[in-house]
This record gives sequence, structure tokens and C-alpha cells, in this order.
Amino acid sequence: MNAKVWLVGAGPGDPELLTLKAVRALREADVVLIDDLVNHAVLEHCPNARMIAVGKRGGCRSTPQAFIHRLMLRYVRHGKCVVRLKGGDPCIFGRGGEEAQWLRERGVEVELVNGITAGLAGATQCDIALTLRGVARGVTLVTAHTQDDSQLNWQALAQGGTTLVIYMGVAKLGEIRDQLLAGGMAADTPVAMIENASLPHQRECRSNLTTMCEDACCFQLKSPAILVIGAVAAAARQSVCDFAAMESA
Repeated sequence: MNAKVWLVGAGPGDPELLTLKAVRALREADVVLIDDLVNHAVLEHCPNARMIAVGKRGGCRSTPQAFIHRLMLRYVRHGKCVVRLKGGDPCIFGRGGEEAQWLRERGVEVELVNGITAGLAGATQCDIALTLRGVARGVTLVTAHTQDDSQLNWQALAQGGTTLVIYMGVAKLGEIRDQLLAGGMAADTPVAMIENASLPHQRECRSNLTTMCEDACCFQLKSPAILVIGAVAAAARQSVCDFAAMESA
């Protein structure tokens, strides 16, 4: 096997959602650089590889990106097959594109392997079809956390008519609510807040745009979580957290 770097998506957490191509890459790996949100159950596919934790997670101490770049380059130049194992999909808020570009500029062979992203898996586990026919004409994936703190075009998002799937938004729920309301989104727009997508301890809270901050507080919502905002969040099973029912019980 020639020395190369695989940038592999490990999926949202459920090890059964790993792709066959990801399994092949792991089996060929000499070194695996593991992101913080990767379920270690997937590592059974590479029992003989050297494992190196290079966690990156918002609000926590993280491995510097420049160090990760140098580490991949060092091992591949020593003839190793390297897997950079990322939670979800490497190209959906996962820096896969910039890592691939950096390595290719230095003559390294790179192959990207898709993984199922948490926004899709979490919604599916809650019986939410993100592009339900007759309800949503599309889906928009956005992150509430940007590297340069730049602002999203909230008015366009509010009026675009697509389902919004927002990553890394737990710490910015109030801002998300205020900006979407100011942008013209209806106050009663359904919201689903999904924590630990696809894992056995996945939790979900259904709410609406107006009350989602209060409901998230009562629910004790924690990261990692995704927000699904749009009519499709109501067009699913109803046997979920209903705070009005809880309060009247």
C-alpha cells in the first residue's frame, strides 16, 4: 500500500453507520488520528494501527490545527498510510477540504471518504424527513460558530423556505431565535433539538422558535446537538418531549 492520507468520516456516532469504504481505509491504516467525537467502537476495524487522539471540540482544549497538519505530513513521509478519522462527514464543518488542500500542496496523495453527517442522522432517528415532499423544498446546513465570528445572512435563511439544520448552536440559541424572528420567520415555526445524534442516549426536544430557549433550558440540552428548524420538525411522531403536557400533568 502506497503512503497516503485518508480523510475519513466516521459518521455521527452509531458504528453501524460507518461506510464500507471507511472500513477499508481503517483496515489499511498504519496510523489513525482520531477526532474527539468519534465513537471508539469503530476502531475495531484497525486493531494494529497506532492511535493518536487529536481532539477538536468547541469550548474545550483542542489540538492545534497546524500540529495536526504536520503530524499527517510526518507520518506519510515516513511511508505510512494515515487515516484522519473525523466525526460525521469530513467536508461538512469538518475541515476536510482545507486539510486535503494543505496536504496536496505538499505532494501528498489524499482521498476523502464521506460519512453520514449528524444533521441527517439525528433527524432521521427522530422520524424527521428534512425534505418532506409538499412541506420543504430543500434543506440548508449552517453552523452557528464561525472562525472569524462573521454573521450569517439570517434574513435569507429565515425567508428561504428550506429546512434549517444548524450545527454548534447550543451556546447561541438566543441569538439564533432573535435573528430568525427579526428576519421574518414565523414565531410558531417548529423546532427539534437533537442531542447525541444516532447514539443510544440520543435525546430530542420539540419546541418552536419562540419558546425553544426556555424549553432547551428545561430539557438541559447539551452539546453535541443539532437544531432542525422548519415545518418538517412537526411532521413526525408526537411521542416526544411536550413541555405543555408535562406542566399540566
